[in-house]
Amino acid sequence: MADRLVGRQAPDFTMETALGDGSDFGTVSLSDYKGKWLVLFFYPLDFTFVCPTEITALSLVADQFKALNTEILGVSIDSKHTHRAWINTPVESNGLGKLNFPLASDITKSVAKDYGVLIEEEGVALRGLFIINPEGEIQYQVVNHNNVGRSVDETLRVLQALQSGGLCPINWKPGQATLQV
Repeated sequence: MADRLVGRQAPDFTMETALGDGSDFGTVSLSDYKGKWLVLFFYPLDFTFVCPTEITALSLVADQFKALNTEILGVSIDSKHTHRAWINTPVESNGLGKLNFPLASDITKSVAKDYGVLIEEEGVALRGLFIINPEGEIQYQVVNHNNVGRSVDETLRVLQALQSGGLCPINWKPGQATLQV
């Protein structure tokens, strides 16, 4: 496992992607997000059961993240071709359908390793989520067991708390006062 990443520069990456609309492929690098916030999330495998619930839930609220100058990038160890096939498979057939963000291929597993989420003996990533600020510094990370999906609402809340620039007490929500010291 990697050392603590919060408060440090995010490990650089360049990965091939399947575009969210399933039409084509692309390439993405950390530098593409300079000046924007990034929600970078890892998931174990395409065509599984918990993963599509998270991915489609994030896609449904992608416009809320965009309104906060934030992009979303999903990553697994699957190939860009598998990502594209999953996007182009209907939801009722265990597919994703069209997404509002790309899926990146970490087929070499190097990015998952750099972010400390690679399960070496299984060759897949844990569910790791990182919020990276516009200067490329990791502000938040959460990693959990692959059987448990993450909360889109909590990710959005934490992003808004980070962007508030204040000290946010427990259960802080946008519009509430931050702590004054």
